[in-house]
Amino acid sequence: MAFPFFGDDKSKIAQMLATLPQQGRVEWIGIRPVRREPLVALAEVEVLTDACLRGDHARVKAGGKRQVTLLQHEHLTAVAGFLGQAAPISPDRLRRNLVVSGVNLLALKNRHIRLGEEVVLEITGECHPCSRMEEELGAGGYNAMRGHGGLTARIVQGGLLRVGDVVRILEKAD
Repeated sequence: MAFPFFGDDKSKIAQMLATLPQQGRVEWIGIRPVRREPLVALAEVEVLTDACLRGDHARVKAGGKRQVTLLQHEHLTAVAGFLGQAAPISPDRLRRNLVVSGVNLLALKNRHIRLGEEVVLEITGECHPCSRMEEELGAGGYNAMRGHGGLTARIVQGGLLRVGDVVRILEKAD
């Protein structure tokens, strides 16, 4: 019997990694108008091509890999559980720009996604937690966020983004 992770089945693994038929949804949008201040939740935001979300304090350079950050909505409950809290963590406390549900963000690494009708992001890497998580979430906050810190992205195409917008994985031909 052949196991899917050994031998000649490498093409099967590649095929499984490429299979992402589901769509996601933008659940939350936040910007940081001032460094080290609380995030401001928005219903919609203008996404600036190869830059940042309008109104965010981030100073990014063209071509930068961390122009926007994304977090998995389903992880809000997991992080709360690791901290012994009953309710999901509020997204603004985790200091990421976008919270997305319904699609496994980690499966999107090195891929392009479309949010709504206009915005296209290139997922560039993982967004590891920083020491601010201890300040924000209390003792153990950093470890609670490990593996749940989200992803970074470069803004390939800007436009208007709204809470509720659909998140779709783009094929190479798109």
